[in-house]
Amino acid sequence: MNALQPWHLIILVLVVVLLFGAKRLPDAARSIGKSMKIFRAETRDMRESGQTSSTTATEPDTRQLPESTAAQATNMSTEEKVEQLQRQLDELKRQQAAQQQEQKNVS
Repeated sequence: MNALQPWHLIILVLVVVLLFGAKRLPDAARSIGKSMKIFRAETRDMRESGQTSSTTATEPDTRQLPESTAAQATNMSTEEKVEQLQRQLDELKRQQAAQQQEQKNVS
């Protein structure tokens, strides 16, 4: 009695066509298909990497900073690092303010 009847599907299709329009439905279906394809590929990659990572879980992460950055980091004191980061932050703020000013001038 409560099962999905054929006329239920017909009404559902008509409502979807009325809401979205017949021209946009193929594009929507295409984008959903592409999304599903990407999702499947990513889950497959995760499964494969999960199998390989379980065999290499005992190996440590060997990625390192570039030599110059690592040398600078060890040679700098904490105060020097804070000062350098503050200078970088100030420079970024100046650049952002200049960009906002340019956008106001263009408008």
